[in-house]
Parts: sequence; C-alpha cells; structure tokens
Amino acid sequence: MKQASELSREELLVEVDEHGICVVTLNRPDKLNSLNGPLVLGLQEVFVNLAYDDSVRVVILTGAGPKAFCAGADLKERATMSEPEVKKRIDDYGRSFGAVENIPKPVICAINGYAFGGGLELALTADLRIMSTATKVGLTELRLGIIPGAGGTQRLPRLIGVSKAKELIFTAARLDAEHALKIGLVNAIAAPEDLLSEAKELAKKMLDSAPIALAQAKIAINAGMQTDIETGLKIESRAYAVTIPTEDRLEGLQAFKEGRKPVFKAK
Repeated sequence: MKQASELSREELLVEVDEHGICVVTLNRPDKLNSLNGPLVLGLQEVFVNLAYDDSVRVVILTGAGPKAFCAGADLKERATMSEPEVKKRIDDYGRSFGAVENIPKPVICAINGYAFGGGLELALTADLRIMSTATKVGLTELRLGIIPGAGGTQRLPRLIGVSKAKELIFTAARLDAEHALKIGLVNAIAAPEDLLSEAKELAKKMLDSAPIALAQAKIAINAGMQTDIETGLKIESRAYAVTIPTEDRLEGLQAFKEGRKPVFKAK
C-alpha cells in the first residue's frame, strides 16, 4: 500500500501535514481541472490508498489554479470517445466518486473555483463543502442534452431536498456562494484567499475526535440515510458496538475523569 507522500502524480497532488490533514489537489488547471481518464482513475487509486493510511486523519479535496475546482468532464476528450467508451467512463466515475464518498475519514471539499456538472457531482461526494465567494456551481448537464450521470440526481436531493434539487437540475442553474449556502448545498463560504485555511481550520476541529468513532459515525450517517428510521437505528447500534471494545473509548472515559484532553491512538 502506498503512503500519502507517494501518491502524487501529474493529475493529482497529494500532501499530508504533521497533523494528519491531507490535501488532495486536482492538478489540471490549464484544463479547468476537467475530468479526463487519468484523473478519474487516479482519484480512485488515491482515495482507496488513503483509506488505509493511518497517518491521514482528514482529507481536503480542492483544485489547482484560481479559476476552477472542476469544470466537469473533459469534453474534448469525450468527443473522441466511442459510445461504449463513454459508458465505461461513467462507470469509472461511479467507482472513483464512491471511493471519495466511502473513505472512512472526513472529506472536506474546498470549492476554489467553478464546479459544474461532474465537478459539482464530485464535490457532493464529500462530507462537507466550503465554497469560495468568487465562484459558482451547478449541475448544468441538461444544457448538453444529458443528465447528471455521476450521482448528481441522487446525492443532491438527499442533501437539499427533492423539489429544490429538481429546480436546480431542470433549469441547469448556476449558483453563487450565498445562494449555495442559503439552500444548504455548502456548509460555509470564504474569500478565495482564505478558503484553504478555513478548510484546514475545520479539519483541525475533527482531530480531537477518536478516529474509530469518527469512522463509525460517518458509516452510520451515510448508511442510515439510505433507509427507514428503524433500520437506521439498527445501523447506528451496530456502529456504536464497534467502539465499545476500543482502547480509545476507555481513554476517553479516563481523560474525562482526570479532566484532561484524551490521547487517541485509533485502537
């Protein structure tokens, strides 16, 4: 298994700091960080590896350059592909975006620039989103004669509600930061120059949480949201049970008793 420091490549930059905060940067700024084959497959490999890298506690996903987080599919590449190749690429999106969504660690998307189509769909796989006040986002696929095909029709309604999601998708709306914040599409907004530092500050707040408990909380929420409340409560109970025999749970109790900050070891 590769460590975070070994995962950087031409299309993706991966950096992890001394706190365990890992910044993954889409690195095609001259192409508005659009999603071509190497980037899509590389994203999957990176997040699968980060899932097993114990030195990484929180992941921040962002884009290189000032213009775009991700402008969606690389349409120039798409124009050269056959119909079967396009279908396979959509499946590649599913596996790649699923790797981002299902990593057992928090993922914060720092939307530094435009995020349209597949770019916003990628941002929706993150647990939390912070958006630059200088940009816009939207699922704009219907203006190209297609629909969101990388999870947008499923993740957006679950995040902001069915009616509002239909409005945005049907009209191919492009939202500014204030509008995105108002409807709950993003958790916070920040000036462009402060975006990454704000994302890192949010990430640091999660470092005091026990890693195993944090992973189980994410599993319980994500899985529970796909089902009814009774089944969701059972999922929560099973996730809670995973934390009971851990050393971290005992450390948390002891630290509370002694009035000190717990030292968690992910055990």
